[in-house]
Amino acid sequence: MSKKLLLAASAAVLLNVSPALAASDADLEAIKSEIQSMRNAYESKIEQLESKLNTLESQQSTTAQQVQRVDNVQTTIQATTVATSVPNTPATARRQVKDSSFNPSIGVILNGQYNNFSSDDSDIGGFAIGEEGARSSEGFGIDETEINFAASIDDKFRGAATLAVLEEDGETVVEIEETFIATTALPYGIEAKAGRFFSELGYLNSHHTHSDDFADRPLTNRVFLDNNYGDDGIQVSAVLPTSIYTEVGGGAFRGDDFPGGGANGNDIGAWTAYGRVGGDIGDKTSWRVGLSTLQTDGVSRDANEDAVNFTGDSDLYIADARAVYAPTGNNAEQEIIFQGEYFYRDEDGTYEDTDAGTGPVAFDDSQSGWYAQSVYKFHPQWRAGARFSQLYAGDVPAGLVDSALDDGGHDPWSATAMVDWTNSEFSRVRAQFSREEVADNQQDNQFTLQYIMSLGAHGAHNY
Repeated sequence: MSKKLLLAASAAVLLNVSPALAASDADLEAIKSEIQSMRNAYESKIEQLESKLNTLESQQSTTAQQVQRVDNVQTTIQATTVATSVPNTPATARRQVKDSSFNPSIGVILNGQYNNFSSDDSDIGGFAIGEEGARSSEGFGIDETEINFAASIDDKFRGAATLAVLEEDGETVVEIEETFIATTALPYGIEAKAGRFFSELGYLNSHHTHSDDFADRPLTNRVFLDNNYGDDGIQVSAVLPTSIYTEVGGGAFRGDDFPGGGANGNDIGAWTAYGRVGGDIGDKTSWRVGLSTLQTDGVSRDANEDAVNFTGDSDLYIADARAVYAPTGNNAEQEIIFQGEYFYRDEDGTYEDTDAGTGPVAFDDSQSGWYAQSVYKFHPQWRAGARFSQLYAGDVPAGLVDSALDDGGHDPWSATAMVDWTNSEFSRVRAQFSREEVADNQQDNQFTLQYIMSLGAHGAHNY
Protein backbone atom coordinates (compact mmCIF):
# COMPACT_ATOMS: atom_id res chain seq x y z
CA MET A 1 0.00 0.00 0.00
CA SER A 2 2.79 2.47 0.91
CA LYS A 3 4.82 1.73 -2.26
CA LYS A 4 1.85 2.38 -4.54
CA LEU A 5 1.22 5.68 -2.82
CA LEU A 6 4.85 6.64 -3.34
CA LEU A 7 4.74 5.73 -7.05
CA ALA A 8 1.53 7.66 -7.54
CA ALA A 9 2.99 10.68 -5.85
CA SER A 10 6.14 10.42 -7.96
CA ALA A 11 4.16 10.19 -11.18
CA ALA A 12 2.16 13.23 -10.25
CA VAL A 13 5.32 15.19 -9.65
CA LEU A 14 6.83 14.09 -12.97
CA LEU A 15 3.68 14.87 -14.92
CA ASN A 16 3.61 18.35 -13.55
CA VAL A 17 7.08 19.07 -14.86
CA SER A 18 6.78 21.19 -17.96
CA PRO A 19 8.19 19.42 -21.08
CA ALA A 20 9.38 22.73 -22.30
CA LEU A 21 11.96 22.88 -19.55
CA ALA A 22 15.18 20.96 -19.72
CA ALA A 23 15.76 18.78 -16.68
CA SER A 24 19.12 19.41 -15.16
CA ASP A 25 20.99 17.04 -12.85
CA ALA A 26 20.26 19.32 -9.91
CA ASP A 27 16.54 19.19 -10.59
CA LEU A 28 16.59 15.42 -10.80
CA GLU A 29 18.44 15.12 -7.55
CA ALA A 30 15.92 17.43 -5.86
CA ILE A 31 13.05 15.30 -7.07
CA LYS A 32 14.72 12.10 -5.91
CA SER A 33 15.41 13.68 -2.54
CA GLU A 34 11.78 14.74 -2.13
CA ILE A 35 10.57 11.24 -3.05
CA GLN A 36 12.92 9.68 -0.52
CA SER A 37 11.74 12.10 2.17
CA MET A 38 8.12 11.20 1.48
CA ARG A 39 8.97 7.48 1.60
CA ASN A 40 10.72 7.85 4.97
CA ALA A 41 7.81 9.80 6.45
CA TYR A 42 5.24 7.21 5.35
CA GLU A 43 7.33 4.29 6.59
CA SER A 44 7.89 5.99 9.98
CA LYS A 45 4.15 6.57 10.39
CA ILE A 46 3.38 2.95 9.49
CA GLU A 47 5.95 1.69 12.00
CA GLN A 48 4.37 3.79 14.76
CA LEU A 49 0.89 2.43 13.99
CA GLU A 50 2.14 -1.14 13.89
CA SER A 51 3.86 -0.63 17.26
CA LYS A 52 0.64 0.66 18.86
CA LEU A 53 -1.28 -2.27 17.39
CA ASN A 54 1.18 -4.79 18.86
CA THR A 55 0.99 -3.09 22.27
CA LEU A 56 -2.81 -3.16 22.36
CA GLU A 57 -2.94 -6.80 21.32
CA SER A 58 -0.45 -7.68 24.08
CA GLN A 59 -2.51 -5.85 26.74
CA GLN A 60 -5.69 -7.54 25.59
CA SER A 61 -4.07 -10.96 25.88
CA THR A 62 -2.80 -10.20 29.42
CA THR A 63 -6.27 -9.03 30.56
CA ALA A 64 -7.88 -12.18 29.18
CA GLN A 65 -5.41 -14.31 31.12
CA GLN A 66 -6.15 -12.40 34.35
CA VAL A 67 -9.91 -12.79 33.89
CA GLN A 68 -9.43 -16.51 33.34
CA ARG A 69 -7.37 -16.79 36.55
CA VAL A 70 -10.09 -14.93 38.52
CA ASP A 71 -12.75 -17.21 37.09
CA ASN A 72 -10.69 -20.24 38.11
CA VAL A 73 -10.31 -18.89 41.68
CA GLN A 74 -14.04 -18.17 41.97
CA THR A 75 -14.84 -21.64 40.73
CA THR A 76 -12.48 -23.14 43.33
CA ILE A 77 -14.06 -21.06 46.13
CA GLN A 78 -17.57 -22.09 45.11
CA ALA A 79 -16.52 -25.74 45.06
CA THR A 80 -15.15 -25.60 48.62
CA THR A 81 -18.09 -23.81 50.30
CA VAL A 82 -21.21 -25.53 51.54
CA ALA A 83 -23.50 -23.32 49.51
CA THR A 84 -23.57 -20.32 47.22
CA SER A 85 -26.28 -17.89 46.20
CA VAL A 86 -29.62 -19.58 45.63
CA PRO A 87 -30.80 -19.17 42.02
CA ASN A 88 -34.23 -17.84 41.15
CA THR A 89 -34.68 -16.12 44.54
CA PRO A 90 -34.73 -12.45 45.50
CA ALA A 91 -31.38 -10.90 46.41
CA THR A 92 -32.53 -10.44 50.00
CA ALA A 93 -33.03 -14.20 50.33
CA ARG A 94 -29.58 -15.15 49.08
CA ARG A 95 -26.89 -15.86 51.62
CA GLN A 96 -23.37 -17.30 51.77
CA VAL A 97 -23.17 -20.14 54.28
CA LYS A 98 -19.85 -21.39 55.59
CA ASP A 99 -19.37 -24.96 56.68
CA SER A 100 -20.16 -24.94 60.41
CA SER A 101 -21.70 -28.42 60.55
CA PHE A 102 -19.03 -29.56 63.02
CA ASN A 103 -18.53 -26.17 64.69
CA PRO A 104 -21.88 -24.70 65.81
CA SER A 105 -22.13 -21.53 67.86
CA ILE A 106 -22.31 -22.48 71.54
CA GLY A 107 -23.44 -20.18 74.33
CA VAL A 108 -24.27 -20.52 78.01
CA ILE A 109 -26.51 -18.21 80.04
CA LEU A 110 -25.82 -18.12 83.79
CA ASN A 111 -28.73 -16.87 85.88
CA GLY A 112 -28.57 -16.60 89.67
CA GLN A 113 -30.94 -15.00 92.20
CA TYR A 114 -31.51 -14.15 95.83
CA ASN A 115 -35.21 -13.83 96.77
CA ASN A 116 -36.93 -12.68 99.92
CA PHE A 117 -40.73 -12.89 100.32
CA SER A 118 -42.98 -11.62 103.08
CA SER A 119 -45.74 -14.19 102.40
CA ASP A 120 -45.54 -17.98 102.42
CA ASP A 121 -48.49 -18.42 100.06
CA SER A 122 -47.62 -18.34 96.37
CA ASP A 123 -51.07 -19.12 94.93
CA ILE A 124 -52.86 -16.54 92.77
CA GLY A 125 -56.50 -16.31 93.80
CA GLY A 126 -58.99 -17.16 91.05
CA PHE A 127 -56.45 -18.87 88.78
CA ALA A 128 -54.86 -22.28 88.40
CA ILE A 129 -51.19 -21.85 87.49
CA GLY A 130 -48.56 -24.17 86.08
CA GLU A 131 -45.23 -25.08 87.62
CA GLU A 132 -43.22 -22.45 85.72
CA GLY A 133 -45.77 -19.73 86.51
CA ALA A 134 -45.22 -20.01 90.26
CA ARG A 135 -42.83 -17.56 91.93
CA SER A 136 -39.19 -18.56 92.42
CA SER A 137 -37.83 -20.24 95.54
CA GLU A 138 -36.82 -18.07 98.48
CA GLY A 139 -33.17 -17.49 99.41
CA PHE A 140 -30.12 -18.09 97.24
CA GLY A 141 -30.52 -20.19 94.15
CA ILE A 142 -29.84 -20.55 90.48
CA ASP A 143 -32.54 -19.99 87.95
CA GLU A 144 -32.42 -21.77 84.60
CA THR A 145 -28.94 -22.21 83.16
CA GLU A 146 -29.35 -22.20 79.40
CA ILE A 147 -27.05 -23.98 76.96
CA ASN A 148 -27.56 -22.82 73.38
CA PHE A 149 -26.43 -24.40 70.11
CA ALA A 150 -27.02 -22.77 66.72
CA ALA A 151 -25.62 -23.16 63.21
CA SER A 152 -26.41 -23.01 59.52
CA ILE A 153 -27.17 -26.53 58.31
CA ASP A 154 -26.73 -25.80 54.61
CA ASP A 155 -27.95 -23.25 52.07
CA LYS A 156 -31.60 -24.06 52.81
CA PHE A 157 -31.82 -24.63 56.59
CA ARG A 158 -30.56 -23.47 59.98
CA GLY A 159 -30.97 -25.18 63.33
CA ALA A 160 -30.91 -24.31 67.03
CA ALA A 161 -31.33 -26.04 70.36
CA THR A 162 -31.62 -24.70 73.91
CA LEU A 163 -31.25 -26.93 76.97
CA ALA A 164 -32.28 -25.68 80.39
CA VAL A 165 -30.53 -26.99 83.50
CA LEU A 166 -32.47 -26.33 86.71
CA GLU A 167 -33.36 -27.72 90.11
CA GLU A 168 -36.80 -29.19 90.82
CA ASP A 169 -37.66 -30.68 94.21
CA GLY A 170 -33.99 -30.86 95.16
CA GLU A 171 -32.95 -32.65 91.96
CA THR A 172 -31.03 -31.33 88.95
CA VAL A 173 -33.14 -31.60 85.82
CA VAL A 174 -32.22 -31.05 82.16
CA GLU A 175 -35.10 -29.92 79.95
CA ILE A 176 -35.35 -29.25 76.24
CA GLU A 177 -36.64 -25.70 75.90
CA GLU A 178 -36.26 -25.44 72.16
CA THR A 179 -34.93 -27.65 69.38
CA PHE A 180 -35.96 -26.72 65.86
CA ILE A 181 -34.99 -26.26 62.25
CA ALA A 182 -35.97 -23.29 60.10
CA THR A 183 -35.76 -22.47 56.43
CA THR A 184 -33.48 -19.70 55.16
CA ALA A 185 -34.10 -19.47 51.42
CA LEU A 186 -37.85 -19.53 50.78
CA PRO A 187 -39.04 -16.73 48.47
CA TYR A 188 -41.29 -13.77 49.30
CA GLY A 189 -40.11 -13.42 52.90
CA ILE A 190 -41.55 -16.79 53.99
CA GLU A 191 -40.02 -18.84 56.81
CA ALA A 192 -41.08 -22.28 58.01
CA LYS A 193 -40.02 -23.61 61.41
CA ALA A 194 -40.47 -27.14 62.75
CA GLY A 195 -39.63 -28.81 66.06
CA ARG A 196 -40.13 -27.54 69.58
CA PHE A 197 -40.01 -23.78 70.06
CA PHE A 198 -41.63 -20.78 71.74
CA SER A 199 -44.51 -19.79 69.50
CA GLU A 200 -45.19 -16.23 68.32
CA LEU A 201 -47.84 -15.21 70.84
CA GLY A 202 -48.05 -11.64 72.01
CA TYR A 203 -44.69 -10.02 72.68
CA LEU A 204 -42.89 -11.85 75.49
CA ASN A 205 -43.72 -15.48 74.71
CA SER A 206 -41.16 -15.94 71.92
CA HIS A 207 -38.36 -14.48 74.09
CA HIS A 208 -36.28 -16.41 76.60
CA THR A 209 -36.72 -15.09 80.12
CA HIS A 210 -33.09 -13.98 80.48
CA SER A 211 -33.75 -11.26 77.86
CA ASP A 212 -36.63 -9.75 79.89
CA ASP A 213 -36.46 -6.28 81.42
CA PHE A 214 -37.54 -7.64 84.82
CA ALA A 215 -36.48 -10.58 86.98
CA ASP A 216 -39.84 -12.35 86.53
CA ARG A 217 -42.69 -12.40 84.05
CA PRO A 218 -45.89 -10.35 84.56
CA LEU A 219 -48.85 -12.03 86.24
CA THR A 220 -50.58 -12.39 82.85
CA ASN A 221 -47.82 -14.49 81.30
CA ARG A 222 -47.42 -16.56 84.45
CA VAL A 223 -51.14 -17.35 84.64
CA PHE A 224 -52.15 -17.74 81.00
CA LEU A 225 -48.94 -19.14 79.43
CA ASP A 226 -46.99 -20.66 82.35
CA ASN A 227 -44.27 -18.07 81.46
CA ASN A 228 -43.78 -19.44 77.92
CA TYR A 229 -45.87 -21.56 75.59
CA GLY A 230 -43.43 -23.93 73.87
CA ASP A 231 -44.79 -26.96 72.03
CA ASP A 232 -43.94 -29.45 69.29
CA GLY A 233 -45.21 -28.44 65.88
CA ILE A 234 -44.69 -26.30 62.83
CA GLN A 235 -45.04 -22.58 62.21
CA VAL A 236 -45.08 -20.60 58.95
CA SER A 237 -44.60 -16.84 58.78
CA ALA A 238 -44.21 -14.24 56.05
CA VAL A 239 -42.98 -10.65 55.98
CA LEU A 240 -45.19 -8.87 53.47
CA PRO A 241 -43.87 -6.38 50.87
CA THR A 242 -45.63 -3.34 52.37
CA SER A 243 -44.44 0.19 53.09
CA ILE A 244 -44.30 -0.59 56.82
CA TYR A 245 -43.17 -3.77 58.55
CA THR A 246 -45.99 -6.32 58.27
CA GLU A 247 -45.72 -9.94 59.36
CA VAL A 248 -48.37 -12.67 59.48
CA GLY A 249 -48.11 -16.29 60.50
CA GLY A 250 -49.57 -19.26 62.26
CA GLY A 251 -48.80 -22.75 63.44
CA ALA A 252 -50.14 -26.18 64.29
CA PHE A 253 -48.97 -27.93 67.48
CA ARG A 254 -49.23 -31.10 69.49
CA GLY A 255 -51.12 -29.29 72.26
CA ASP A 256 -49.12 -30.74 75.13
CA ASP A 257 -47.82 -27.59 76.80
CA PHE A 258 -49.71 -25.31 79.20
CA PRO A 259 -52.43 -24.08 78.69
CA GLY A 260 -52.87 -27.28 76.71
CA GLY A 261 -52.22 -30.77 78.01
CA GLY A 262 -53.18 -34.37 77.52
CA ALA A 263 -52.32 -34.48 73.82
CA ASN A 264 -52.42 -38.00 72.40
CA GLY A 265 -50.26 -37.23 69.38
CA ASN A 266 -52.83 -38.48 66.87
CA ASP A 267 -54.16 -35.05 65.95
CA ILE A 268 -53.41 -31.34 66.14
CA GLY A 269 -54.19 -30.29 69.70
CA ALA A 270 -53.54 -26.56 69.33
CA TRP A 271 -53.09 -23.93 66.66
CA THR A 272 -51.96 -20.31 66.58
CA ALA A 273 -52.32 -17.30 64.32
CA TYR A 274 -50.81 -13.84 64.55
CA GLY A 275 -50.29 -10.59 62.72
CA ARG A 276 -48.18 -7.55 63.54
CA VAL A 277 -47.18 -4.24 62.03
CA GLY A 278 -44.46 -1.77 62.95
CA GLY A 279 -42.23 1.02 61.76
CA ASP A 280 -40.33 4.17 62.63
CA ILE A 281 -41.44 7.67 63.53
CA GLY A 282 -38.59 9.95 62.58
CA ASP A 283 -35.08 9.00 63.65
CA LYS A 284 -35.85 8.51 67.36
CA THR A 285 -38.93 6.29 67.70
CA SER A 286 -39.78 2.74 66.62
CA TRP A 287 -43.01 0.88 67.33
CA ARG A 288 -44.83 -2.43 66.90
CA VAL A 289 -48.38 -3.65 67.59
CA GLY A 290 -49.83 -7.12 67.14
CA LEU A 291 -52.75 -9.50 67.62
CA SER A 292 -52.46 -13.25 68.21
CA THR A 293 -54.46 -16.25 69.34
CA LEU A 294 -53.85 -19.72 70.79
CA GLN A 295 -56.68 -22.24 70.35
CA THR A 296 -56.40 -25.51 72.31
CA ASP A 297 -58.92 -28.35 72.07
CA GLY A 298 -59.42 -31.46 74.16
CA VAL A 299 -57.34 -30.11 77.04
CA SER A 300 -56.59 -32.21 80.12
CA ARG A 301 -54.47 -29.76 82.10
CA ASP A 302 -53.02 -30.11 85.60
CA ALA A 303 -52.12 -27.03 87.65
CA ASN A 304 -51.35 -25.92 91.22
CA GLU A 305 -48.98 -28.86 91.72
CA ASP A 306 -51.49 -31.24 90.12
CA ALA A 307 -54.25 -30.32 92.59
CA VAL A 308 -56.41 -28.56 89.99
CA ASN A 309 -57.44 -30.19 86.71
CA PHE A 310 -59.20 -28.64 83.74
CA THR A 311 -60.76 -30.64 80.91
CA GLY A 312 -62.25 -28.98 77.84
CA ASP A 313 -61.37 -26.26 75.34
CA SER A 314 -59.30 -23.14 76.07
CA ASP A 315 -59.07 -20.18 73.68
CA LEU A 316 -56.62 -17.34 74.33
CA TYR A 317 -56.42 -13.94 72.58
CA ILE A 318 -53.58 -11.42 73.03
CA ALA A 319 -53.04 -7.82 71.94
CA ASP A 320 -49.53 -6.41 72.36
CA ALA A 321 -47.75 -3.11 71.76
CA ARG A 322 -44.19 -1.83 72.14
CA ALA A 323 -42.49 1.49 71.42
CA VAL A 324 -38.88 2.57 71.87
CA TYR A 325 -37.85 6.24 72.00
CA ALA A 326 -34.21 7.39 71.90
CA PRO A 327 -33.99 11.04 73.07
CA THR A 328 -30.57 11.58 71.46
CA GLY A 329 -31.20 9.35 68.45
CA ASN A 330 -28.71 6.79 69.80
CA ASN A 331 -30.26 3.87 71.70
CA ALA A 332 -26.89 2.94 73.17
CA GLU A 333 -26.82 6.23 75.09
CA GLN A 334 -30.42 6.74 76.17
CA GLU A 335 -33.78 5.12 75.45
CA ILE A 336 -37.27 4.77 76.90
CA ILE A 337 -39.22 1.56 76.30
CA PHE A 338 -43.00 1.35 76.60
CA GLN A 339 -44.57 -2.10 76.46
CA GLY A 340 -47.88 -3.75 77.27
CA GLU A 341 -50.09 -6.77 76.57
CA TYR A 342 -53.75 -7.61 77.09
CA PHE A 343 -54.92 -11.25 77.55
CA TYR A 344 -58.43 -12.65 77.20
CA ARG A 345 -59.15 -16.35 77.77
CA ASP A 346 -62.43 -18.17 77.17
CA GLU A 347 -62.73 -21.72 78.57
CA ASP A 348 -65.49 -24.28 78.23
CA GLY A 349 -65.18 -27.52 80.19
CA THR A 350 -64.91 -28.75 83.77
CA TYR A 351 -62.65 -27.90 86.71
CA GLU A 352 -61.76 -30.21 89.59
CA ASP A 353 -59.87 -29.19 92.75
CA THR A 354 -58.71 -32.18 94.80
CA ASP A 355 -57.32 -29.99 97.61
CA ALA A 356 -60.70 -28.31 98.07
CA GLY A 357 -62.52 -31.62 97.63
CA THR A 358 -64.61 -30.41 94.70
CA GLY A 359 -65.53 -32.84 91.94
CA PRO A 360 -65.77 -31.93 88.25
CA VAL A 361 -67.73 -28.69 87.99
CA ALA A 362 -68.90 -27.24 84.68
CA PHE A 363 -67.08 -24.03 83.77
CA ASP A 364 -67.95 -21.79 80.84
CA ASP A 365 -66.53 -18.35 81.46
CA SER A 366 -63.77 -15.93 80.58
CA GLN A 367 -60.75 -14.51 82.39
CA SER A 368 -58.55 -11.60 81.43
CA GLY A 369 -55.60 -9.47 82.46
CA TRP A 370 -53.06 -6.94 81.32
CA TYR A 371 -49.71 -5.42 82.14
CA ALA A 372 -47.93 -2.20 81.24
CA GLN A 373 -44.30 -1.36 81.80
CA SER A 374 -41.70 1.26 81.06
CA VAL A 375 -37.90 1.08 81.21
CA TYR A 376 -35.64 4.14 81.05
CA LYS A 377 -31.98 3.87 80.12
CA PHE A 378 -30.61 7.09 81.60
CA HIS A 379 -26.96 6.09 81.19
CA PRO A 380 -25.29 3.65 78.76
CA GLN A 381 -24.90 1.17 81.65
CA TRP A 382 -27.85 2.01 83.92
CA ARG A 383 -31.60 1.46 83.57
CA ALA A 384 -34.65 1.85 85.80
CA GLY A 385 -38.10 0.43 85.20
CA ALA A 386 -41.64 0.08 86.54
CA ARG A 387 -44.40 -2.42 85.76
CA PHE A 388 -48.00 -2.99 86.80
CA SER A 389 -50.02 -6.20 86.24
CA GLN A 390 -53.74 -6.77 86.80
CA LEU A 391 -55.88 -9.93 86.55
CA TYR A 392 -59.66 -10.43 86.39
CA ALA A 393 -60.82 -13.92 87.38
CA GLY A 394 -64.50 -13.61 86.52
CA ASP A 395 -67.40 -15.31 88.28
CA VAL A 396 -66.71 -18.59 90.04
CA PRO A 397 -69.31 -21.39 89.83
CA ALA A 398 -70.99 -22.36 93.09
CA GLY A 399 -69.31 -25.76 93.02
CA LEU A 400 -65.84 -24.15 93.01
CA VAL A 401 -66.27 -21.80 95.97
CA ASP A 402 -63.28 -22.04 98.34
CA SER A 403 -61.23 -23.68 95.59
CA ALA A 404 -58.21 -22.25 93.80
CA LEU A 405 -60.62 -20.77 91.24
CA ASP A 406 -62.33 -18.65 93.92
CA ASP A 407 -60.83 -15.16 93.92
CA GLY A 408 -62.81 -14.10 97.01
CA GLY A 409 -64.05 -11.01 95.18
CA HIS A 410 -60.50 -9.72 94.73
CA ASP A 411 -58.69 -9.11 91.45
CA PRO A 412 -54.98 -9.94 91.81
CA TRP A 413 -52.44 -7.24 90.99
CA SER A 414 -48.69 -6.68 91.15
CA ALA A 415 -46.54 -3.52 91.14
CA THR A 416 -42.81 -3.82 90.37
CA ALA A 417 -39.80 -1.50 90.28
CA MET A 418 -36.29 -2.42 89.20
CA VAL A 419 -32.85 -0.95 88.51
CA ASP A 420 -30.09 -2.77 86.66
CA TRP A 421 -26.46 -2.24 85.68
CA THR A 422 -25.11 -3.62 82.41
CA ASN A 423 -21.33 -3.73 82.24
CA SER A 424 -21.40 -5.08 78.68
CA GLU A 425 -23.72 -7.00 76.40
CA PHE A 426 -22.55 -10.14 78.25
CA SER A 427 -23.26 -9.20 81.88
CA ARG A 428 -26.10 -7.62 83.84
CA VAL A 429 -26.88 -7.23 87.56
CA ARG A 430 -30.39 -6.28 88.73
CA ALA A 431 -32.21 -5.32 91.91
CA GLN A 432 -36.01 -5.55 91.96
CA PHE A 433 -38.84 -4.92 94.41
CA SER A 434 -42.45 -6.09 93.91
CA ARG A 435 -45.64 -5.86 95.89
CA GLU A 436 -48.24 -8.42 94.96
CA GLU A 437 -51.78 -8.68 96.24
CA VAL A 438 -52.89 -11.97 94.76
CA ALA A 439 -55.60 -12.74 97.33
CA ASP A 440 -57.94 -10.67 99.49
CA ASN A 441 -56.00 -8.87 102.27
CA GLN A 442 -52.86 -10.82 101.41
CA GLN A 443 -49.91 -8.76 100.26
CA ASP A 444 -46.53 -10.17 99.42
CA ASN A 445 -43.47 -7.89 99.43
CA GLN A 446 -40.78 -9.43 97.24
CA PHE A 447 -37.13 -8.43 96.93
CA THR A 448 -34.84 -9.95 94.29
CA LEU A 449 -31.15 -9.64 93.44
CA GLN A 450 -30.23 -11.17 90.10
CA TYR A 451 -27.26 -11.67 87.82
CA ILE A 452 -27.39 -12.71 84.15
CA MET A 453 -24.10 -13.61 82.44
CA SER A 454 -23.54 -14.82 78.89
CA LEU A 455 -20.66 -17.08 77.89
CA GLY A 456 -19.70 -17.81 74.31
CA ALA A 457 -21.75 -17.02 71.24
CA HIS A 458 -25.26 -15.69 71.63
CA GLY A 459 -27.45 -14.14 68.94
CA ALA A 460 -29.02 -10.71 69.24
CA HIS A 461 -32.46 -10.57 70.84
CA ASN A 462 -35.51 -9.69 68.77
CA TYR A 463 -37.04 -6.23 68.88
